[in-house]
Amino acid sequence: MLEELKTASKVVGIKQLRKALSAGTVTKVFLARDADPMLTEPIEKYCDETRTTVIYVATMKQLGAACEISVPAAAAAIVQ
Repeated sequence: MLEELKTASKVVGIKQLRKALSAGTVTKVFLARDADPMLTEPIEKYCDETRTTVIYVATMKQLGAACEISVPAAAAAIVQ
């Protein structure tokens, strides 16, 4: 699943993910389990309401690496 992030069009980070969700361009969301719930819970709720697929990743470090960035990431998404 994480391999998709290396080749697909994506956004990384909570702020960018929120913008993409508002624009309706998100096809799949990736959330790190060790991220601050205050940041991820609203996104989880929105995805549940809109039936957007959510994939959970063990750590922020793992998600950042999958996105090919040098810092940890709380959230990322594949966009159209």
